[in-house]
Amino acid sequence: MGKYEGTRMFHKVTRTWNPIIGCKHLCSYCWAWRLAEDRLSKMLDKYKYGFRPMFYEKELKAKFKPNELVFVADMGDMFGEWVPKSWILKVLSTIKRFPRTTFLLLTKNPKRYLEEEIFDNLSRMSNVILGATIETNDDLVYIIEVRQNVRPPLPSERISTMIKLRDLLPNARTMISIEPIIKFKSGFAEEVYAIKPEFVYIGYDNYDNKLPEPKLKDTVKLISKLEDYGITVYRKTIRKAWYEY
Repeated sequence: MGKYEGTRMFHKVTRTWNPIIGCKHLCSYCWAWRLAEDRLSKMLDKYKYGFRPMFYEKELKAKFKPNELVFVADMGDMFGEWVPKSWILKVLSTIKRFPRTTFLLLTKNPKRYLEEEIFDNLSRMSNVILGATIETNDDLVYIIEVRQNVRPPLPSERISTMIKLRDLLPNARTMISIEPIIKFKSGFAEEVYAIKPEFVYIGYDNYDNKLPEPKLKDTVKLISKLEDYGITVYRKTIRKAWYEY
């Protein structure tokens, strides 16, 4: 599969890097989980255990070019509660060796950004973008329709954590992924603005999971509000909700 193991890319990303793979959130709409279990497990020895969390220390020998934007662990959640802190610190140590390369981190568990040793490292790194996936600001919809047996932090927890991170590291580069977008309450744009992200990606589910999606007109209004706040919004799959057709 060349230098890309995953199939879903942010357009700004030039390369993916997966020293840590796998995730225990097992969200029903997760494309990476399906890819690892269905295809990569048959194609690459690295995924012989499917989406089981694994650390591949030999990946730390990778070399990166100046001005690349590297998506770290797009085939897992590097900051999941199950990930040993030692794995994370080793990956951050490698990132430090390439100050002219930018590394995108993305998690549904951003509170680990605030753990003492991890935070201490991140606070001294200018070549990382600290990202969080926040599909909605409606905890009730998330619990009833999406969360069920998986246990990523609730959206409200992720939002408050990213706002706290902004307060603690006012110069940090942050981004938010609102994908797949889920029905949200009023005030979502204001909550995202409080995080002061460098950019936001927004997109609907691509895999026909029949998620509780917002109507297209509501998503368009959200994008407009975010742009009015001066936030750069990158549109991914923008369409009518599945029940609007």
